[in-house]
Amino acid sequence: MLPAEIYQAHQTRELDRFVIEQCGVPGLELMRRAGEAAFARMMERYSGAGCMVVVCGPGNNGGDGYVVAECARRIGMRVTVLAAAAPATADAAAAARGYRGAGGDIIAIKNTNDCAALDDADLIVDALFGTGLSRAPQGLAADLIRRIENAPGAVLALDMPSGLHSDTGAAFEPCVAADLTVTFIGVKLGLLTGRGRARAGEIVFEDLRIPVEARNAVPPAARLIAPPKLPPRAMDAHKGDAGRVLVVGGESGMLGATLLAGEAALRCGSGLVTVAGPEAHLDLPALRCAELMSADAVVLGPGLGQSDWSAQVFARFIDSKSPLVVDADALNHLAHPARAPRDASRGPDRILTPHPGEAARLLQLAPADIEADRPAAARAIAEQFGGVCVLKGAGTLVAAAEESGAGAALLVCDRGNPGMASAGMGDVLSGIAGALLGQGMPALDAAAAAVWLHSTAADVAAETTGQRGLLARDVIAGLPRLLRHIETAGRRERRAR
Repeated sequence: MLPAEIYQAHQTRELDRFVIEQCGVPGLELMRRAGEAAFARMMERYSGAGCMVVVCGPGNNGGDGYVVAECARRIGMRVTVLAAAAPATADAAAAARGYRGAGGDIIAIKNTNDCAALDDADLIVDALFGTGLSRAPQGLAADLIRRIENAPGAVLALDMPSGLHSDTGAAFEPCVAADLTVTFIGVKLGLLTGRGRARAGEIVFEDLRIPVEARNAVPPAARLIAPPKLPPRAMDAHKGDAGRVLVVGGESGMLGATLLAGEAALRCGSGLVTVAGPEAHLDLPALRCAELMSADAVVLGPGLGQSDWSAQVFARFIDSKSPLVVDADALNHLAHPARAPRDASRGPDRILTPHPGEAARLLQLAPADIEADRPAAARAIAEQFGGVCVLKGAGTLVAAAEESGAGAALLVCDRGNPGMASAGMGDVLSGIAGALLGQGMPALDAAAAAVWLHSTAADVAAETTGQRGLLARDVIAGLPRLLRHIETAGRRERRAR
């Protein structure tokens, strides 16, 4: 389990500084704690490794690597240390001396011909860059990363995989793909979103026993999405008490998306769901939908399409006074200058759920620009269009505009799996979000809860189906059991008070 507080690099540096200067813990002591903790985690998972190579950079991340190497030497492991450069900090130099004092040698790398030891290593420790990297590795460092990538051994990254941006999750070229990342003092946002999810491998956190006053002094950049707390349903409840959701979409060939969103809303507790689409598909002309005025929430976009009909429907529903989820083609209409309302922003009861391509159109950027800084993109969409943005993808982000009353909140999801990259998954998410809005949740809470339920249900379903064969309807089918588990846990918690 990871802690709820998530940090950016400058915040972890401030934590370091506070612990050293205000709490009186020497930097070398923190380095020793980091190296020893990483070594212990390494031995839990790779106890059979007989030959280890540690690749050290010049900074304190390299110092952590020297401590790992020293620990390994002291228990008799075969260890080779490859140094990309001489230690550049006093603490790293002291750690290197400690390794030498344990009988270790350091090979100063001039070029990749000096890296033959990587080819025979059972385990490679990446201690090149840590959190300090803000641009693509160059020269010898880039060559070293490529050699690590091509080596056969398992890779343990200290703090961050080298080549991964610790704030955004963008992976530079080249970038280490770790099997295990042990991160220190604070969990870095870049490990949990974008390419970080794939490059970090398993993530383990070590707090290095820093004092509580240090954590209180440095507020986090984001928080993990926690399991939602759902209020119990009254014994005399009827369907009118459980929220009425209107799902609008279903253009030719895309009715399935609308129905997935509607079924997801029902499975997530909505008392009544109405699907509005073209008259040719449904006995409900969308432009004369009587339910619009009485709906507790509207989900606009699944299967909406880009036709003239869909443009008219979008124009009619985008200004609904009901809480609104804007998804799929409704986001593309919103991004269209000729179709979006003159004032596209609105109050805090709107949830927008773009994937990176839709986010790029909303912000008039390229998808690569979105992936280069996902947190900034999510915040920008929330501020520009109002309400809450759910930026989908690996490590889904939930960002709230200032007007939401939560400040510029940023939440990150550590659930979900690659099997969710299949048709209809986004429609299920929008249906869940609409159901929670319709049951009275504030938009930020509904968005976060929907993301957690969606991703967790997908993880549970994948345990049975496998990731490769995971379908959107498998996620829908798992929602009732997941909700029952949450409600049961809530009852136990209330009884324990």
